[in-house]
Amino acid sequence: MKHHGRITPLALGVFLTLGLAAAYPPPLRATGMAASAQSDNVMRTTLDNGLRVVVVRDTLAPTVTTQITYLAGSYDAPAGFPGTAHALEHMMFRDSKGMAGAQLNEMVGKMGATDNAFTTNDATQFYFVAPAQYLDVLLHIEATRMRGAQLSDKGWSLEKGAIEQEVSRDISDPGQLAIEEAERILYAGTGYAEDPLGTRPSFDKTTGATLQKFYNQWYAPNNAILVIVGDVDPAATLGKVKQVFEPVPRGNVPERAPVKLAPFQPVTIAKTTPAATGTVQYLFRMPGQQSKDYAAADVLLDVLGNSRSSLSDLAARGKVLSAAAQALPFAHGGLGVVEVGFPKGGDSKAAQSQLDAVIDDLLKNGVPADLVEAAKRQEHAQYEFSRNSATELAQSWSQALAWQGLDSPEQAQAQIQAVTVEDVNRVAREYLKPDQRVTVVLTPSADGKRPPNSSGFGGTESFASSNAALDGPLPQWAAQALGKLEMPHWTLAPARMTLANGITLIVQPESISKTVTVMGHVDHEDNLQEPAGQEGVGQLLGSLFDYGTTTLDRNAFHKALDEIAATESAGPDFMLAVPAENFSRGMQLLADNELHPSLTASAFAVQQQTLSRTLAGRLQSPPYKMMRALEKGWLPAGDPDLREATPATVDKLSLAHAKAYYEQTYRPDMTTIVVVGDVTPEQARAEVDKVFGSWSATGPKPGVVPKPVPVNAASHAVVPNAYASQDTVLMGQSLALDLHNPDRYALELGNYVLGGNGFASRLMTDIRVKHGYAYTAASMTRFDRSRSNFMVYYGSDPDKVADADKLVRQNLAQMRDTPVKAEELDNARQALIREIPVGVSSVNSIARSLLTWSYKGEPLDQPMVAAKYYLDLSAQQVQGAFKKYLQPDHLVQVVQGPTPKQQ
Repeated sequence: MKHHGRITPLALGVFLTLGLAAAYPPPLRATGMAASAQSDNVMRTTLDNGLRVVVVRDTLAPTVTTQITYLAGSYDAPAGFPGTAHALEHMMFRDSKGMAGAQLNEMVGKMGATDNAFTTNDATQFYFVAPAQYLDVLLHIEATRMRGAQLSDKGWSLEKGAIEQEVSRDISDPGQLAIEEAERILYAGTGYAEDPLGTRPSFDKTTGATLQKFYNQWYAPNNAILVIVGDVDPAATLGKVKQVFEPVPRGNVPERAPVKLAPFQPVTIAKTTPAATGTVQYLFRMPGQQSKDYAAADVLLDVLGNSRSSLSDLAARGKVLSAAAQALPFAHGGLGVVEVGFPKGGDSKAAQSQLDAVIDDLLKNGVPADLVEAAKRQEHAQYEFSRNSATELAQSWSQALAWQGLDSPEQAQAQIQAVTVEDVNRVAREYLKPDQRVTVVLTPSADGKRPPNSSGFGGTESFASSNAALDGPLPQWAAQALGKLEMPHWTLAPARMTLANGITLIVQPESISKTVTVMGHVDHEDNLQEPAGQEGVGQLLGSLFDYGTTTLDRNAFHKALDEIAATESAGPDFMLAVPAENFSRGMQLLADNELHPSLTASAFAVQQQTLSRTLAGRLQSPPYKMMRALEKGWLPAGDPDLREATPATVDKLSLAHAKAYYEQTYRPDMTTIVVVGDVTPEQARAEVDKVFGSWSATGPKPGVVPKPVPVNAASHAVVPNAYASQDTVLMGQSLALDLHNPDRYALELGNYVLGGNGFASRLMTDIRVKHGYAYTAASMTRFDRSRSNFMVYYGSDPDKVADADKLVRQNLAQMRDTPVKAEELDNARQALIREIPVGVSSVNSIARSLLTWSYKGEPLDQPMVAAKYYLDLSAQQVQGAFKKYLQPDHLVQVVQGPTPKQQ
């Protein structure tokens, strides 16, 4: 499962994102809640067995989110077993009394649901997002796991391989190891000293009895909070919760040991990193979420992260590559991190001196009052924006009730709004003391070594899954609900129009909150449009929009955004999120930035140097080299998509080049704007016409769609990463079809059988569940206007790569040679069709989807078009598509990490 809450240096880019989970703030123990409370859309109560329940009605989409938080994390782990809570989190996805792990996976897939979990220091949370009609199934799943998890040695021996692969992956990151070392210093002698992830030695000692004892102690209804948000009837839902959960008996939950902080000496932790750029981080103890100082500390970090802060100004003026402030709060403590980035080969001492100057000035002169007010306005706006997603709204309730021990999210907001400038300054001077911090310096270098305790992870010898009921019937409470497949209820009805200057405008009114979200895209393709020798001009141009407009300099522009609590960015992909009352002013600022960017010589010089220095490290980083090797494998030599920005090409650019590229590329007739929120189509069109209507273009439209490419030849490459204890493996090929070819739907349906449907797919079952060779194994398809790809991803220890590779190829051969089983095809069909509402269940996902469908030439109800194909496709058609387009003999394989054995 996902393990969240760790701080990652901002200079480290994520090159491939496969996770489904959102990164929640860490939960913590809660205080009591009123026995019952009720409003029109919110109902809550505490059951007789102590389970606290909140139900919130949210009608944005026909979906529901459930979050159940057990108030036990790594802080509560037995001595010497820091990963116990994390191990139990994993085991909760295996067998329970009356529900096999395979049945759980099948139900999740059939519902089209997203499910995951995370473990932190103070709590463990399990959550689902699913179509609302399956709420009963979700409640039965959680009640079954609460009362009857089966934590046998056999089950743990099978799961241990997967969790050790997760550890193997994460400890390959020197930044993660540095954070863990800092935690041990800052919180020595407390339960916060060890990271929740766990270690191989601790997992080797762990037994089923260890997990059972922890489960019996902490996984009880009187130590849990259940939050349900979605298109549900609150009163009826509470009745269902009582029926399902009240039979679960109370537990005898232990008292948690108090946190006793010990003095420590400031220390510097210096490590090398394979990342493209380096960082200097100051780590401080911070107040926990139940502290009276937490709200002020939250505002302090907002102030430091503001675009107008002295910290952000370091990056804007080119004194450092990046700058940021963030926090990892615990129940009764936390880590505050203030950091700056420096280039590979750069001077970390110089970067640190710049950071010192910012902190010293803050402690001496205090924070600007207007930035405190801006932070409070933004916090209030973000709470209103949380209503635009049932998942985010559930998160805000879970955080307030379970993590902060408050009565409601409104109470958390009241604490924020009560913060004064004096409060922020007092907290800064108390917690940001130079002699009360740990300094972490991560310096880019190709020279590294595998971390200790990282060899031989994972890989059980068993070839039989513990989930023996894979083909058995589902529990009655699930079988009936999931038996009938119907077309989903499609709730979107956007208005689409073309303005006089060629802008495509799409408006989807939604009144769930008093906010408006705008997303826009200028259709372009840098690899086709950048003049020869000017590789990188598009990326460099995009970085200049942060510097304001021709009439508002950077500081004035961001101040204007702060005054209306707006979030905005401009460039080829632009966006605005603003309270509805400020929609008109927000659109003025967005258009001014998009149409009249401040392309000054000083800003250009800063960003040119920043990009050049960043590229110098990025081109040598293992993640970049991996993706580059994959692209070279599936694209022909000389293809435009193989063009590469380098320090040399960027250094030759001039401001005139950037301005010329802007005039050439930014055109209204290549632009799509989507407006979603508390606004009518007429109001939206009037505002867009007013601020974008004078924008014009000359000459013919540029070509932005590359030519199709032939299917690639097979190849293999190893990208060394001396730091990695685990190999990251990508396997892929180009596909000879585009997104307008209806054969794509047979490939998509088959891919859900193969590796696109999480634990219900063949690759996860074979590679993770049965053998423990990898933590994650997945396949994916990507269809575009002229080019498409198929890819498989997994992470495995070097001595397991050959075995995992063999399983991948066996599964591909089976997809080509044998029709999939009827039940497998039904599961994939159900997953793809039923997940349609989940895919557009937030304002952001609605806007993003409408935007992409539009500029790529697809209908604005594209998922419903796809659903009709999924309903009619047969196993023979799926097999035929795989046999026609998937060619295992043409796979490109790229391995990043140690050279695999027997490969």
